[in-house]
Amino acid sequence: MQLFVNDLTVIDFSYLCPQRGMVGESWIVDIVLDGSLNEQSMILDFGRVKKQIKRIIDGAVDHKLVIPTEHPFTQVTHHDDGNSYWVDFMRPENRSIHLFCPADAYAFIDAAEVTMGSVTEYLRAVIKRELPDNVDGLELLLRAEEIHGAFYHYTHGLKKHDGNCQRIAHGHRSRLYIAIDGVRSPELETEWAENWRDIYLGSAEDVVPLEHTIRSPAAQHISGRTHVSYSYLADQGLFELHVPHSENYIIPTDSTVECIAEYLATTIKQQVPNASVQVTAFEGVGKGAISHA
Repeated sequence: MQLFVNDLTVIDFSYLCPQRGMVGESWIVDIVLDGSLNEQSMILDFGRVKKQIKRIIDGAVDHKLVIPTEHPFTQVTHHDDGNSYWVDFMRPENRSIHLFCPADAYAFIDAAEVTMGSVTEYLRAVIKRELPDNVDGLELLLRAEEIHGAFYHYTHGLKKHDGNCQRIAHGHRSRLYIAIDGVRSPELETEWAENWRDIYLGSAEDVVPLEHTIRSPAAQHISGRTHVSYSYLADQGLFELHVPHSENYIIPTDSTVECIAEYLATTIKQQVPNASVQVTAFEGVGKGAISHA
């Protein structure tokens, strides 16, 4: 007997990739359980699936940075405070990425690269530990939203958020709609999606001098010429990030989806001052903000 739940949750996260750098992603999760009926004549109550298993999945990956611990670029160092880690991803040609974050900001997976397959195996192992005895099998399907048109992958952190969005390196795969005088512009959508492909969207107020950060020994070689440095203290702890200039874009506000939509609308309006501009910016799947200028 099998029980299935489609669209159980969406995991919004980022991961480290040797080619692309820090990649924001949004994957939809479907689940199938194999098992025998329990005393309620169920494999598992739908309410429990939607709450308990969703909670496990979200706690394992959602709003985290996924680290491929088996990749040769990856270096992980435990800090003396007992709760934080340095992660140094030693990509060549001044494209290394360096973080200092509380442990809960990371998901460490035993793989050389982050793929749907390696994340599926990681999640399966985490979930199976908490399933009841009558559940014999577990199938997870991770899939990306089908998008016809422009989209981009971005990573950000929201220090003022009182939840997990405050983590400095989590992200989304997001579609983008731009309309000029009420007519969508695929050209502008594609232009901005290309500008922000695999980008870190940072807030100007979080940029700090390199020498004011806590760097690991592996990060001593970087400089302000090659990297942008971010640091902020949030409810969950101290978060710091050094990212290559070429993979970074600074906006003057927070990087909430509302501010992203407003920034795009205002910037595009400068190019077409006599037209009305509407920007619909998505944050992952099925949610976002609309701004007019």
